[in-house]
Amino acid sequence: MLNRICVVMVNTTHSGNIGAAARAMKNMGLSRLLLVDPIASIDEEAIQRSSRAEDILHNAEIHPTLESAIAGCGLVVGTSARSRSVPWPLMTPRQCGDRAAQAAAAGNDIALVFGRESRGLTNEELHLCNAHVHIPTDENFSSLNVAQAIQVMAYEMRLALTDVENAESEQRWGVDWDYPMATHDQLNGMLQHMEQTLVEIGFLDPNTPKQLMTRVRRLFQRAAPDRMEINILRGMLAAVQRRTDASESDERGDKA
Repeated sequence: MLNRICVVMVNTTHSGNIGAAARAMKNMGLSRLLLVDPIASIDEEAIQRSSRAEDILHNAEIHPTLESAIAGCGLVVGTSARSRSVPWPLMTPRQCGDRAAQAAAAGNDIALVFGRESRGLTNEELHLCNAHVHIPTDENFSSLNVAQAIQVMAYEMRLALTDVENAESEQRWGVDWDYPMATHDQLNGMLQHMEQTLVEIGFLDPNTPKQLMTRVRRLFQRAAPDRMEINILRGMLAAVQRRTDASESDERGDKA
């Protein structure tokens, strides 16, 4: 199940950090590295710092945006060292490992997102995540190198997923979930559909949206709906739009 875990690095500026991240991943059995609009390249320094984990570097995926990198993932967790204006579900690395293990066991891909060396992830990028994880460090010396943070999270992933695999070898009670979690791309499509519908029925003013859709996004990402549930929601929204279109058509006919 470790192959379900993707490590996503955003706008990395130092090639040595990319190499050190690959080494940290290989230590813990992770292999999927995604680089979002990297400033640094995979050069000789990166290969040297990887310490024989260059296979991860050679297979790294390059993505232009965070959206494209996480599109197929069911669980997206962003690392954050700061509090935000709109609170988001916050986990420790161990809690994140447990959540990731549950998601992987149900057949979902998981993205662990790490931000820029200088300033981490933006609010907009963090809003794309189901939850945030904070590594509890000494408050007097709290700064972690990105490769160190990846090492901590990779260790917790290995610990949690190994426990799940061992448990699965024993007799289990109950049944598997019937549908996998919705991917980020599927959830995002539903939220765009919902925003359009809310504007059409007059609930959302596009000129003064405030934080409405941010909070709606937080609600659904916290709920982690599956793919069938997303289809049901989109069917509901489509029915509302049809009824709205019919009402507007009747009004135009009455006026005529």
